[in-house]
Amino acid sequence: MSDQGRIVAVLGPTNTGKTHYAIERMLAHRTGVIGLPLRLLAREVYDRLVALRGPSVVALVTGEERIVPPRTQYWVCTVEAMPQGNGSDFLAVDEIQLCADPERGHVFTDRLLHARGLHETLFLGADTMRSAIAALVPGVQFMRRERFSELTYTGSKKISRMVPRAAIVGFSVENVYAIAELLRRTRGGAAVVMGALSPRTRNAQVDLYQNGDVDVLVATDAIGMGLNLDIRHVAFSGLRKFDGRRMRDLMPNELAQIAGRAGRYTEPGTFGVTGEAHPLDDPVVEAISAHRFAPVRKLQWRNTRLEFGTVDRLIASLQDHTQNEWLSRAREADDLMALKAISGQADVAGRISGAQDVKRLWDVCRIPDFRGVSHAEHISLLAGIFDYLHDLGRVPDDWLARQVKRIDRSDGDIDTLSKRLAYIRTWTYVAQRKGWVDDESHWRGATRAVEDRLSDALHERLTQRFVDRRTSVLMRRLKQKESLVAEVNDKGEVTVEGQFVGRLEGFRFRQDASASADEAKTLQQAAVVALRPEFHLRADRFYNAPDTEFDYTEQGGLMWGDQAVGKLVAGADALKPVAEAFVDDDAGPEVMQKVQRRLQHFIDRKVATLFEPLLAMSKDEALSGLARGFAFRMVEALGVLPRPDVAGDVKALDQDARGLLRKHGVRFGQFTIFQHLLLKPAPTRLRLVLWGLAKGLDEFPESPPPGLVTIPNAEDPPAGYYTMSGYRPAGARAIRIDMLERLADMLRQQDTRGGFEATADMLSITGMTLEQFADLMGGLGYKADRGERVKVKAIPAPAASDTPDPAPAEVPGETPGETPPDTPQETPVTPPVETPPVAPPPEMSPEISADTTPEAPAEAAAADIAPAEETAADQSPEMEVFYTFAWAPRRRPSQQGQRRNDGGGGKPRGRKGKPQGKPGGKPQRKDKPQNFSARPERKKDRIDPDNPFAQALAGLKDKS
Repeated sequence: MSDQGRIVAVLGPTNTGKTHYAIERMLAHRTGVIGLPLRLLAREVYDRLVALRGPSVVALVTGEERIVPPRTQYWVCTVEAMPQGNGSDFLAVDEIQLCADPERGHVFTDRLLHARGLHETLFLGADTMRSAIAALVPGVQFMRRERFSELTYTGSKKISRMVPRAAIVGFSVENVYAIAELLRRTRGGAAVVMGALSPRTRNAQVDLYQNGDVDVLVATDAIGMGLNLDIRHVAFSGLRKFDGRRMRDLMPNELAQIAGRAGRYTEPGTFGVTGEAHPLDDPVVEAISAHRFAPVRKLQWRNTRLEFGTVDRLIASLQDHTQNEWLSRAREADDLMALKAISGQADVAGRISGAQDVKRLWDVCRIPDFRGVSHAEHISLLAGIFDYLHDLGRVPDDWLARQVKRIDRSDGDIDTLSKRLAYIRTWTYVAQRKGWVDDESHWRGATRAVEDRLSDALHERLTQRFVDRRTSVLMRRLKQKESLVAEVNDKGEVTVEGQFVGRLEGFRFRQDASASADEAKTLQQAAVVALRPEFHLRADRFYNAPDTEFDYTEQGGLMWGDQAVGKLVAGADALKPVAEAFVDDDAGPEVMQKVQRRLQHFIDRKVATLFEPLLAMSKDEALSGLARGFAFRMVEALGVLPRPDVAGDVKALDQDARGLLRKHGVRFGQFTIFQHLLLKPAPTRLRLVLWGLAKGLDEFPESPPPGLVTIPNAEDPPAGYYTMSGYRPAGARAIRIDMLERLADMLRQQDTRGGFEATADMLSITGMTLEQFADLMGGLGYKADRGERVKVKAIPAPAASDTPDPAPAEVPGETPGETPPDTPQETPVTPPVETPPVAPPPEMSPEISADTTPEAPAEAAAADIAPAEETAADQSPEMEVFYTFAWAPRRRPSQQGQRRNDGGGGKPRGRKGKPQGKPGGKPQRKDKPQNFSARPERKKDRIDPDNPFAQALAGLKDKS
């Protein structure tokens, strides 16, 4: 065939530039055609030619695409779609070694035997085709091209340790997906390339790999057919494949075709195995590396001189034999199987009346089974299309529209979208056939638009499933050793290079909890590199921030706004806690020191401010001797001491020493000794934290709400909690210690042994009902007798005495620290002689004693003068509940009951369990009056020097 121009067979291994050479030769002619083995490769070559010559002169024709501009000069086609006899100056067929392929080989063999360009014809492929081409193509010239780069074998590698810019080859969709999923967890993801993908999806996936978003490509053997990618290493995950009929081992030349994708142009490439694939045998490795394989001996062939007189004649021509020793009749293809099945249907056979019908039936049978459904379903679809073409001469628009509409959905997973793409390829193929639809351009555009939408959705699903963009981007930037840019928003969310990696809580990085264990290392590494400058900037802002931005929690945490930045730990002194900063080690020692130093400054100033009276007292050089020792006890107790704990020390203090302590706000109460300024809510809150640290508590009790006089008595509080919180338990509730001292002052004026009733002032300062007050008094060691009586009208109160009641001694205001304390009264006003002294309440000094004569309750007297009409028989008297309170000490209390005031509701006791108050008095009998006498004169030396009221009573005794 020398009259049809020069015929050249350009043979050699992969990466020899054969396809590039063919494109150059085609562009050297006015017109040309090039046939390629894959739709994907055809699209790649088409895009290159459009970039060189423009879209107006380049056509793309495949089974599912047909782009043919009016002034077409160059045709880029799949081998099956190559135009016949269009008289082009140039013609080329790539991957000509596919003549030996069992499935498609007969198409390539036909092109080898019959396709020619007017001036030049090129056959591109492996050197194994030299002998066959020489025997079948007269006058052919051979051009040997050597590989540009070296290809070497590197053995086996784990998938998780795959080298960058690698392609892992699988031979099933399941295998490809499993490998890609593993790479997502370990390497940030992988791009997926399969022959079943649409060109649009394939190109989008390749872009992920080419631009470096992912470092690994997972593909089927489709990449062996001339796809030009930046691959440095090819790893086989298996060495067997299903060829459409059976599972078989790959031949060395097939392995070489795929392995040769490694190494582009002059870059060397490597190949090996991974996963469950066993290492390659030495002869196979040698053959692939040296590009030496057994020559092809038989080409697949099918008769192309078809007879369309009848269906039987067509089938017979398709099954015709050849006598050429180089050619072997191809096995029965899908189109021939479909022809036999459809022609055997009675309704179809009855419609065939001539050669035109036979040819139309053959065209329908050549529709590929893109859907991959059962053979029977495919035959049913083909029969339906043939019926429309035979009866109507076309496929109805409404029927085709329904088929396309069912597929035009972009929801679903990868498998669902892949099936829809396969289905739309069938209708795209139908729309490309000339004369099969009314408006070819409309349906080509419509089916192409659906395919594009499905392709985009499939690419999105593949990326979502197999690519972790965050990890891949961070890994790429880390490998490039560039400075990573971190941003922290007002919510503390950290993004590195636009990827969310976690949150910054103070100076600790909390990585994204949704990250898998495999990607956690990459996120941490990227965050460390990117956040290092941010840590230093934040530390500077932190160090210069005012104290108002800091706070501590009731559990000892240290806060900067709403972020935890440290905690308090116990120091050598309760008033000197140590601040421990929460700073990641990756932030560096400089940041750690700066944060810790600032936190220590804050807590030191907070202690100095809130405990200023206590610290001033500890530094007062005027205090000496017992006063200084007592001040030390107060500092140790953080400003609040139960009086029974220091009763001996209090007695030992003279009036001068007490005066010095009172200058520092120390109040000597009946139950508690305290500094009234330290009962404010803020010092109380800090005192509980410092006390919890000193006690080593795992969980610190919370501070009582501010402003409450009483609070519920909790079950099993830590020993000392109520004292530190400024309260004393009594019954079901605990009362604030300053208000308890005010109540004690009121109780001193009552007959605690003969019995008394609660006054309105008592209920007012405690904020309790009468029943609650009775429970409180029971907790303080009083017996409460409940009774009922007729309610009487109130009588006018007697004129106020000229002599005022004694003022409460050394008690702060209603709310601790909120109002100035009452002026201490060291010596109360002497009560009238006519008023007999009453028994003191508990825990008064035993030296205070005086004879008292119980008076009848005022309520009883009022009852005697009640109007007679109130007691009339015809009226029901209104009753009221009242309580009579009397001091009721316990006899021989158990050792467990002798708890201090800071315990859980124990009654205040003196030494040996006796009440602190008037000693020696016998319990009052209720059946007859009792007389009391003063103690002998020899008891004078036992007067409590701290109780001015006791001294006043002693003076009265002397005068009488």
